[in-house]
Amino acid sequence: MSREQLDKGSKIEVRTTADGSPTLYVPALDEHYHSTHGAAQESRHVFIEAGLRPLLAAGLGPAGAGPLRILEVGLGTGLNALLTLQAAHAAGAVIEYDGYETYPLPPDAVAALAPQWASEPTLSVAFKQLHAAPWQEVAEIDETLFLTKIQEAVQQANLGKELYNLIYFDAFAPEKQPELWTEDVFARLYAAAAPGAVLVSYCAQGQFRRNLRAAGWLTEKLPGPPGKREMTRARKPS
Repeated sequence: MSREQLDKGSKIEVRTTADGSPTLYVPALDEHYHSTHGAAQESRHVFIEAGLRPLLAAGLGPAGAGPLRILEVGLGTGLNALLTLQAAHAAGAVIEYDGYETYPLPPDAVAALAPQWASEPTLSVAFKQLHAAPWQEVAEIDETLFLTKIQEAVQQANLGKELYNLIYFDAFAPEKQPELWTEDVFARLYAAAAPGAVLVSYCAQGQFRRNLRAAGWLTEKLPGPPGKREMTRARKPS
């Protein structure tokens, strides 16, 4: 998503999804940040249960043994980062989290989303810290999550080599942001991924999977969250 796309006179709107959790709607793109069938349950299903949880269960990220490194394409509202923090707390893990976002949320959208976390004090504080953190710097959200917010297009960024254990690919849909769903982008992510790394996305589009495979990823279909039949998980060979 670009600044030009969001500056077409359409204000970002907060909408409640089917599970009671909020998401944002961008009239200029006619697109929601998350599934209207349930924002929180989609994020948990796709990114936590299919992506993070198996890596934690395999022993990655325990305190004292080196962090588990995550790259997110589409930091957005910070929902995936906060659910990652929650899961990492439960597992006693340490996470280094790089979140790429080309258009940060305006303050009014952040304020409108804050009540979502009111009943969970730890995540409420983390939500405020996440959005107050400076860009391009490491922010210690707590002893579990070290977050770097990066305001840069991932297709142009220097992602490094074999750094990441897990990639959350949470860009807007291919028809909305086609520049992010190319073989070249997935090749860049492949190079940045450590051997055995996992990439997860809500998307199940055939061309998306073909582009992943052309870039070297091994792909599999998994059952999708409510409202979607399938999702995608990909792995870089060890």
